[in-house]
Amino acid sequence: MKVTNRWWVVVASVFGLLVGNGPIMQFTFGIFLLPLTREFGWGRSTTSMALVIGLVMTGLCVPFAGRLIDRYGIRRVTLPSITLFSLCLAALAVLPVTPAMFIGLYALMGVAAAGQTPLPYAKAISSWFDDRRGLALGIAMSGVGLGAALIPQFAQHLVAVSGWKGAYLGLAAIVLLLGFPAVALGVRESGASMSHDQKAALPGLTAREAFRTDIFWKLTIAFFAVALATNGAIAHVVPLLVDHGITPRIAASAMAFAGIALTVGRFIAGYLLDRIYAPYVAAIFVAMPLAGVGLLLGSSTPQSASVAIVLVGMGVGAEVDLIAFLLSRYIGMRSFGEIYGYMFAVFMLGSGIGPYLMGLAFDKTGSYSIALVGLCAVLAVACVLLLRLGRYRYPLAGGNAGKASASHSLAH
Repeated sequence: MKVTNRWWVVVASVFGLLVGNGPIMQFTFGIFLLPLTREFGWGRSTTSMALVIGLVMTGLCVPFAGRLIDRYGIRRVTLPSITLFSLCLAALAVLPVTPAMFIGLYALMGVAAAGQTPLPYAKAISSWFDDRRGLALGIAMSGVGLGAALIPQFAQHLVAVSGWKGAYLGLAAIVLLLGFPAVALGVRESGASMSHDQKAALPGLTAREAFRTDIFWKLTIAFFAVALATNGAIAHVVPLLVDHGITPRIAASAMAFAGIALTVGRFIAGYLLDRIYAPYVAAIFVAMPLAGVGLLLGSSTPQSASVAIVLVGMGVGAEVDLIAFLLSRYIGMRSFGEIYGYMFAVFMLGSGIGPYLMGLAFDKTGSYSIALVGLCAVLAVACVLLLRLGRYRYPLAGGNAGKASASHSLAH
């Protein structure tokens, strides 16, 4: 299919990300946890280890997937990844289930998920859009938020109707029915037919060159801090609110605001990125979770808790559009996939460490207060690093494209 309107790439990316690794693998896991432990008598820690290992495998493999995408193109990597991911889901329903088999299949699913992260979609959109890149990324990446809101409900319905095995088969089917056609028909990078030498001539740095720049490390540390803080807070927000006297039902219902905030936040961030100096936008979307975490320190009513969750939720999912946009403006498009892969891996590492540190702090002190103060500190560091990025290295082509960057540089 020849792309005649670049916005079709954005629409296709929404559908691809709707059934991406996050909504399918991470956000539905809790739906299966109780049915599996009840049927097989496994401990929750044993069952949860499957997700941990799956996420670790994704983090390890994403840079490799990015390198393959840079060299061979999106479809040659992402379509086999979607197929293998779907087969792993189906295998969970049809193969004999033992703890080792369950964990092994999640590990293999994690490998396949490396080609089904936001990486290929961010690369495709960034290649088609120079102007309005922020808006395009924001719209496309809202698919993650939509998936987080819709896919767990779909899985819960399937579990109620046909049991956990039927639910895994249903998820496998929807991944193939939505994800595969979206990528096959609509997701491709501009200049996909370029030779390897032509791709190597794109403006930007290689991964090795990027590693030697302070820009790369500022971005990496900043988004590691964002992942650690936002995911750490979200993972423990329900027990935290219950500790403050809010009923479990109300605390759990307040979590719905996180998914809404994620989706809305991606739209707003994308719109602003095209109009305002991007580090200012990024710092705003880090400052909001900072305020939210601070509010959680004293949240004692459902209303204040909801506001706090909305503020934290605005920073969740920052890797899908803010990293992509800043990477394209400061590191360039030459090795976009590989470098984004490294940053995404670090983001996932932070996403796993944050909840663990929150739990560890509670176990040691009997309170989340020290952990929340620590999360505020790392978010403050992230704000400072983002505001010290300087002017764009690869601004929008054309005279009016670099206005935000140029005006910023004049101010300094």
